[in-house]
Amino acid sequence: HDLDIFTRTLYGEARGEYAHGGPAPLMAVANVIMNRMNRGGKYGRTITDVCLKPRQFSCWNKNDPNRLFLFKEGLEKEPLFYLCKTIVENVSAGRWPDLTRNSDHYHAVSCRPSWARIKKIRLKLGHHIFYKLD
Repeated sequence: HDLDIFTRTLYGEARGEYAHGGPAPLMAVANVIMNRMNRGGKYGRTITDVCLKPRQFSCWNKNDPNRLFLFKEGLEKEPLFYLCKTIVENVSAGRWPDLTRNSDHYHAVSCRPSWARIKKIRLKLGHHIFYKLD
């Protein structure tokens, strides 16, 4: 169940990144999810807790248009979903490195959340910017 939720979160949050940078931007978002899970506490104790925590990953927000993509028929057969699953399996098992240098937050370059204004950028990759807040 954890890996399915993790895969759907990655797909919902970053599937558009593949066209702009291949698998690396997807891997970086997966790194953030694992970094949060490994910190526990306020982020959650399991991958599912981390992914489904309210207002953390917008693809799970009830009114977010990306949420519809998470449960569409035949999703598991799509090549990009399969790639997300492969990334999730390798990142969660520790077989692939943390490209984000321990980042626990990110945002799209198209927005600038208030928390990002005072933090040092750790990585820009694709259309996302990564930070370590904790």
